[in-house]
Amino acid sequence: MTTGPGLRLGLTGGIGSGKSTVAQLLASFGAQVLDADAMSRASTAAGGSAIPDIRRVFGDDFVAADGSLDRDQMRARVFSDPAAKKALEAIIHPCVQQAMAQALAQSAAPCVVFDVPLLVESPHWRGRVDAVVVVDCDHETQIERVMARNGWARDAVQAVIQQQATRAQRLAAADAVVFNGAGNTLLQLERDVRALATSFGL
Repeated sequence: MTTGPGLRLGLTGGIGSGKSTVAQLLASFGAQVLDADAMSRASTAAGGSAIPDIRRVFGDDFVAADGSLDRDQMRARVFSDPAAKKALEAIIHPCVQQAMAQALAQSAAPCVVFDVPLLVESPHWRGRVDAVVVVDCDHETQIERVMARNGWARDAVQAVIQQQATRAQRLAAADAVVFNGAGNTLLQLERDVRALATSFGL
């Protein structure tokens, strides 16, 4: 694939796939990474742009004493109520998209990476990027990594995985795939990402 200045890559992968590590590696090779999760957290921090609407839609119980989103309370709510999940996304997603648009307008990087966990689940992203890069990982390795990293129970990890696109759906949407499953070392991952970056002109 030939590329030019201002290439836009969409980067995605399931929880525990190593997507954040791949994003860091791409940044080290010269890309500018726009992290949707970080922008989402900023929008729900004290004084964040999403807080007034969260308070209006969900009530004061979902806003902590410091003015930020009560994440534990909200996590319990959206896991048990699909309508609440959609309502929360309808508040946060526009905030993230606005923040990304502002960052993109100010960018002079040869390659901008949109680090979006739910890229496949949000079809509007496909039209905003030149290519989709998927960090692929086998299901069991995902579970083991998240259990070790977050201290979650297996069923909690599986609940999150079930809310995300399937492995097959992500692979079907991919223009390029970085495998980071069981047995893959950080050195091997770095080599693979370097080769990917080179193919995209970095």
